[in-house]
Amino acid sequence: MEAIGGLSLGFSHALSLGNLGWALLGCFLGTAVGVLPGIGPALTIALLLPITYQVSATGAFILFCGVFYGAMYGGSTTSILLNTPGESGSIITALEGAKMARSGRAGPALATAAVGSFVAGVVGTLGIAFLGPIIVDYALLLGPAEYFSLMLLCFVTVSAVLGGSALRGLTSLFFGLSLGLVGIDLQTGQPRMTFGLPELFDGVNVVLVAVALFAVAEALHMAWHHVEGRARVRPVGRLWLSRSDLKRSFWPWIRGAGLGFPFGVMPAGGTEMPTMLSYYAEKKLVAPEHAEEFGTTGAIEGVAGPEAANNAAAAGVLVPMLTLGLPTSATAAIMLSAFQSYGIQPGPLLFQTQAELVWTLIASLFVANVMLVVLNLPLIGLWVRILKIPQPQLYAGILVFATIGTYGISNSVTDLLLLYGIGIIGMFMRRFDFPVAPVVIGMILGPMAEQALRQAMTISEGDWSTFVTRPGSLAILILVALALLGPRFYVRIMRRRAAGA
Repeated sequence: MEAIGGLSLGFSHALSLGNLGWALLGCFLGTAVGVLPGIGPALTIALLLPITYQVSATGAFILFCGVFYGAMYGGSTTSILLNTPGESGSIITALEGAKMARSGRAGPALATAAVGSFVAGVVGTLGIAFLGPIIVDYALLLGPAEYFSLMLLCFVTVSAVLGGSALRGLTSLFFGLSLGLVGIDLQTGQPRMTFGLPELFDGVNVVLVAVALFAVAEALHMAWHHVEGRARVRPVGRLWLSRSDLKRSFWPWIRGAGLGFPFGVMPAGGTEMPTMLSYYAEKKLVAPEHAEEFGTTGAIEGVAGPEAANNAAAAGVLVPMLTLGLPTSATAAIMLSAFQSYGIQPGPLLFQTQAELVWTLIASLFVANVMLVVLNLPLIGLWVRILKIPQPQLYAGILVFATIGTYGISNSVTDLLLLYGIGIIGMFMRRFDFPVAPVVIGMILGPMAEQALRQAMTISEGDWSTFVTRPGSLAILILVALALLGPRFYVRIMRRRAAGA
C-alpha cells in the first residue's frame, strides 16, 4: 500500500509539463549517447552535472535517469549494426545481433532489443517501487559497523571480482581512495595530501575526476589508437517484428528481466554477468528448429534475453544507491555526487525525508520507458547518421566541452591541470586494461567509509572486535572474504580435477 500511495504521489508530479520535458530531453540524450561507441551514461551525466547549480533537484534527477535508461536502450544499436558494443552490457547482444544484421534482419534485432528494454525497464522500475521501501526497513537496522563492512564489500566486489584482474581493480580502487582523502580532515581540521596548495583544501571535485576519466581519457586514448577509415553501416531493413519473432522473443524478455534485476540490486551485480547467463540460458532453451541459428544467421532469442537482462540490471542499480547510498556502478557514483551537491544523502531515510523527490523520480522512470520506445523505433536511421561523424571531430568536441565545463565550475587553472593530469592517467589505465569505475566509486565511498569506521570505533571505545561481534557486520565480512578468496579456491579445485582426469 505504501508503494501504491507513493506512486500516486509521484505520478501527480511526474506528469507535469516541466518534468515531462526533462524526461524527454534525458531520453533523447541518453539514446544518442548509447548509440555512440565509447560514450556512456557516466560521461554524459558527468558533463551535465553543472546544471545542478541552476536546476531543481527533481528536474535534474529526472534528466539524469532519462539519460541512464536511454543509454541502456541505445547501447544495443551499435552492437547490432556495427558489431561494436557501446557499453559492456551490450557485448553479449553483439553475438547474435550482428549476425542477424549481416543476414538482413537488423530491423527485427533492433526492434526486439527496444521492446525487451521496455519490458525490462518496467519490471525493474516496479522492483524499485515495491522492493525499495522493504530494503529501507532492513537498512534502518544497520549501524556504523555494518555500513563500513557493507562499503568494504562494495569495494572488494566491484574492484576485484568483476574486473579481468583483481590486482588491477584494487589498484584503481586505491587510486580513487587516495583522491577522496585529499583536503581537510573533517575531524581534526588538518589538511592532508594537499601538497601545500590552498586550491586542494576543499578536496578534488568528483565532477572533475569523472570528466577526466570518462571524457578526456577516452578522447586521448582514441587519438592514440586512431586509424583512418570509415565504419560500414548495414541497411536496417524493416523495423518491426513478425508474429513469429514476437512469439520467440516474449519469454526471453521475461526471463531476462527476471534474471537481470537481482544482479543489479547486488553490490557487485553489474550487467555483464546476467547478460551472459541469459544468453546461455536462451541457447539451452531455444526450440530445436531454431537451435542452428545460434552462431550462424543469428537467433532473435540471443538478442531479446540479454537486452532485457541488461536493462533490468541497470534499473536494479538504483535500488542500493537510493536505499543504502551505495553506488555499484560509475554512473550511480556520479549520480550520488549529484545528490550530495544538493545536500541530499541517499540512504534509509531518503524515502521519508525526500518522499516527493523519490516517488516523482520512480514515476518518471515509467514515463521514460514509454518515451524511449517511441523514440527508439522511428529514430534508428538518425542514430546511424550520427555514427558517420569522424572520430577526430567527435572527440575534439568532447575535449572542448570538458574543458569549458570544468573551468566553469571553479574558474581555477589548478582544476584544468588536474583534469588533464588525471585524464592522462586514465588514458594509460585504458591502455593497460585498468578499470576506471573503481576510481570513481573509491573516491565517493572512501570518505563515507572513513566516517563509518571512525563512528564505529568511537561507539565501541576503540574495540576493533565490534566488526565481528555484531552479527550483521560479521555476515558481511564473511561475504568479503568469500569474494576475495572464493574465485582462487574455485580455480585451484578445477585445475586439480582437470589434472586428475
